Amino acid sequence: MKLDLKCKVCGKSPSELEEYIEMGKAEGLTPDEFVRQEEGTLNKQTGLFYCTDCYIKIGMPLGTA
Repeated sequence: MKLDLKCKVCGKSPSELEEYIEMGKAEGLTPDEFVRQEEGTLNKQTGLFYCTDCYIKIGMPLGTA
């Protein structure tokens, strides 16, 4: 079962965030596929990640969401 992906801070899914829509499109991936393959803050056990805006706002912590 695939987990629903969402930003741990703002709660938005990749398909609601322009950065993942555009980066996914450039790679031939859906926004969710892009996050699953490329997002370094993705916690694969919870489906939580930090979108860029939130990641910066919380001080760019090391590790996953």
